[in-house]
Amino acid sequence: MSNRVPFLKSYTNAHDLVRLLQSRGLTVTDTAKAESYLEYIGYYRLSAYMYPLLQMPKNQHRYKPNTSFNQVMMLYRFDKKLRLLIFNEIEKIEVAVRSAIVNIGSEMTNDPFWMTESRNFIDAGKFRHTMDLIDAELRRSREDFIDHFKQTYSDAYPPAWILAEVLPFGVLTNIYSNIRVPRIKKRIAQKFGLQVAPFESWLTIVALTRNSCCHHARVWNKQNTIRPMMPNRMTGHWISLPTDPLRIYFNLCIIKYFLDVISPQNDMKVKIDTLLANYPDIDIAAMGFPRGWECEPLWQ
Repeated sequence: MSNRVPFLKSYTNAHDLVRLLQSRGLTVTDTAKAESYLEYIGYYRLSAYMYPLLQMPKNQHRYKPNTSFNQVMMLYRFDKKLRLLIFNEIEKIEVAVRSAIVNIGSEMTNDPFWMTESRNFIDAGKFRHTMDLIDAELRRSREDFIDHFKQTYSDAYPPAWILAEVLPFGVLTNIYSNIRVPRIKKRIAQKFGLQVAPFESWLTIVALTRNSCCHHARVWNKQNTIRPMMPNRMTGHWISLPTDPLRIYFNLCIIKYFLDVISPQNDMKVKIDTLLANYPDIDIAAMGFPRGWECEPLWQ
């Protein structure tokens, strides 16, 4: 028997929403500015940053004493800057993983077109789905190098090093997970100091985190839906303090681990320190940061 009910809430304009928030105990010192934020950002998006400020039980929608709309916007701005920081670092990982898959796959198969050959993959259904995605990307592409290839060569698909440049990161990770020859997958994972299974797991976390940043989704205190796999051994530094692997801090640790392989002199720690210093009121425990995190070998 279904417990679902019809959605009966009606649209409420920004002016009335500000009055509603005030009635629930939220201090709004500049109502015109608050109305503008609600109009151009949206109440529903901002409500994710209002929720941590509610008293328990939260379904009563009463705000904690001395809570203001400025705090809501502080959380919103912090989350935005955190997303930008994460996206910038993930770009480096994406480029490096893309290059490793292309180079090692092409070398070990001795086939420039190995990515579009079914014999190189385990799951035929997954391969067909990947090919559908590849075909769609090639149809959409307006890149000069793709047009040049189509006009110059008779091959159905570009070689891996050209093709990979127009494929989303998620498609590349799907290609990797479906590679038939274990030695190829192992060599690629070893490039980053990991075994195959945790490498795939961490790529999934990186891809999902990237997607959240791309779609402007909340990340600062959001709980992941997938638990990352832990490697049996690692070539680089890692963390030892207990933390929730479903929180963004763990994602940041995964990103930092990859960066330490790709660019050992990276400044990710400096960027995080600067961001946290600029937002001293942020509850980093809600992000999964353990006390003393900055002393971990990974962050030294």
